[in-house]
Amino acid sequence: MAKEKKQIAKNRKATHEYEILETFEAGIVLSGTEVCSLRENNCQLTDCFALVRHGEVWLHGLHIPPYSHGNLANPDPDRKRKLLLHRKQIRYMEEKTREKGMALVPLNIYFAANGLVKMELAIARGKKLYDKRADMAKRDAKREIERAMKERYR
Repeated sequence: MAKEKKQIAKNRKATHEYEILETFEAGIVLSGTEVCSLRENNCQLTDCFALVRHGEVWLHGLHIPPYSHGNLANPDPDRKRKLLLHRKQIRYMEEKTREKGMALVPLNIYFAANGLVKMELAIARGKKLYDKRADMAKRDAKREIERAMKERYR
């Protein structure tokens, strides 16, 4: 019986603000009390982004509040955190993000089957306002069609 991944937090704004092109799974370097805090489902991904600096990927803006039963040695909740990826993946991400309008956006953070904290990181292109409106119109049209079909088959 295989354990499945347990989701901690999801960046809901990401699919609205960005067009997702590719996704990668990355590990995160955390301290012990941060992992305990994540087990309590305390995490905020809203204004989070990743940057490639000197051959390493750093995560900025991830807020993990201090552990409730922690001590005075709790780390800063808004510190930069290093992401663990293969060197080829890092080079590929660096090459892609040099293009105009491309960014590294975290989609969700979860516990993998082996109990490690992982993050789904995406290479994404920022959407323009008219793209967002077109997506909302498509979603509304689809919802109306489903509603009409449901009424018809009652």
